[in-house]
Amino acid sequence: MQIRQLLFFSILFLSACSVISPPAGKTSSAVTPFSDDHAHSLYLFSRARFAVHEADYPVALDLLRDAIRLEPGSARLHIEVAEIKLKLGQVSEALEYIDKAIVLEPEYRTPYLLGGVLLASSGKDAKAVEYLRKAVKLAPEKEDAYLHLSLSLTRMFEYEESVTTLKALATVNPDSVLAYYYLGRAYSQMKLYREALTYFDKVLELRPEFDQAIIDKAATYEALGDYPHAIDTYRSLVDLDEHRTAVLQRLIQLLLQQRRFAEGLQYLKMAAKFGLGGQETVRKIGLVHMELEQYDEAIAAFGELLDKDPTANNIRLYRGIAYEDKGQLDKAYAEYTLISRTSEQYIDAAGHIALILKEQGKGDEAIATLKDAIGANPGNLELYLNLSSLYESLNRPQAALEFLLANEEHFLKESRLHFHIGVLLDKLGKRSESIKRMKEVLKLDATDAQALNYLGYTYVEMGLHLEEALELIKRAVAIRPKDAFILDSLGWAYFKLKRYDDATEALEEAVSLVDDDSTIVEHLADIYAARHFHKRSLRLYQKAMELAPERKELAEKFHKAKGELSEK
Repeated sequence: MQIRQLLFFSILFLSACSVISPPAGKTSSAVTPFSDDHAHSLYLFSRARFAVHEADYPVALDLLRDAIRLEPGSARLHIEVAEIKLKLGQVSEALEYIDKAIVLEPEYRTPYLLGGVLLASSGKDAKAVEYLRKAVKLAPEKEDAYLHLSLSLTRMFEYEESVTTLKALATVNPDSVLAYYYLGRAYSQMKLYREALTYFDKVLELRPEFDQAIIDKAATYEALGDYPHAIDTYRSLVDLDEHRTAVLQRLIQLLLQQRRFAEGLQYLKMAAKFGLGGQETVRKIGLVHMELEQYDEAIAAFGELLDKDPTANNIRLYRGIAYEDKGQLDKAYAEYTLISRTSEQYIDAAGHIALILKEQGKGDEAIATLKDAIGANPGNLELYLNLSSLYESLNRPQAALEFLLANEEHFLKESRLHFHIGVLLDKLGKRSESIKRMKEVLKLDATDAQALNYLGYTYVEMGLHLEEALELIKRAVAIRPKDAFILDSLGWAYFKLKRYDDATEALEEAVSLVDDDSTIVEHLADIYAARHFHKRSLRLYQKAMELAPERKELAEKFHKAKGELSEK
């Protein structure tokens, strides 16, 4: 919108300058020395221009109407009235005068240009292009009409004509920076990003300081998923002038999204120096320090915010987590207990308090803490699941199951509750009941990837319904294609079906995503062993043993593979 307004007002200025000029000599404001209509019209016009300069538009309009009565066939006088009408916001009346000017002088370019800009700014691009095409035809050497025409065409999604128009301008004026710039914009909107980059580069070759073209170039790199080049492009602007706040904010956002925290921190501190983003910037600084495991710096940043607002429970929660990650559990506990029980953060705080108490060997106190939180928030499923997990971590799976079963009537339509119950049933050896629960989850949410995977893998481990199991796991993969544990299930299903090539492909991808899980590595080793690739299986069993030395079965598989290799 800003570009459209800028061009619009520049057109007004240019077209105003093109209206008939007053006579060179001086005239008296008291006596009209002219006798013929044309001379008197020029005199009235000059007075009208002076009135416009003084922002006395009503007087200017009266003078111009008098001039038109003397010269009703003057298209230029009608355009002058139209421009004043625009200044007064009288758009429809301005357009009437523009159309009159066109009727009076069909080959006069200014009303076509002005009318096109006016219609486009009013959202009437379809009508605007009629005027602008004529303006281009009347003066093909002038670039303004080309640019306005291309913008209207782009807004109408008439990209082909828009591009053709701009390329015609570039042919007429090979040094037209705006022609190349809008070609880049048009190709971006067409999602032809490589072509867009070509034209943005051409713009910057002609005008290296064209900031908006640099910003659009960076955005194009983002659209291509080329984040390193996007970051470098934004950075080039910020490093030239650190006060480019909008660019600085986008650079920070992109760096954090790409988990380039150290660099993001550098620019966050720059933003904080300028007061950009206020307390939110300081909050982000604290969170980035936590990501970098710089806990003292994070604690200091959160402390700065709490000094200004001790009731900021979200900041206090972050500070507690920072103390906890640093291993200062007493200080973390103290922060969590200061969080208001009525705040949104209280539920998270209660979970952390329970975890700290459990780590300190105070299991009963941890359970009491979560029960107290449930009493204050009886409708919060997360607290019930947290307490169930706490029971599990205390090696009390039966208590975990009984607790969830006792409260499931409150959450009958919550698939997560049924999933947790299903897992607990499986751990307690009640596999058939576990399968029923997983099916219940899928009735509530057919896209629950965890339930699809769990049920499918259960069938595979039981050696039942292998084709159905494979389909269940494939559905899970389609929902979460980069989940290594689901890919492991897929590979294991293929293995049980003796589809070794498919199994190898799935397990190789799983290991590439997560290479520190002994079961996934073991499964890939099993597949290579079945295919008699003993060197590969031996290497993988060795790695699995290093990851989980307590698993005696891995050592047995390793020695078996070693023996088979030596026999070979």
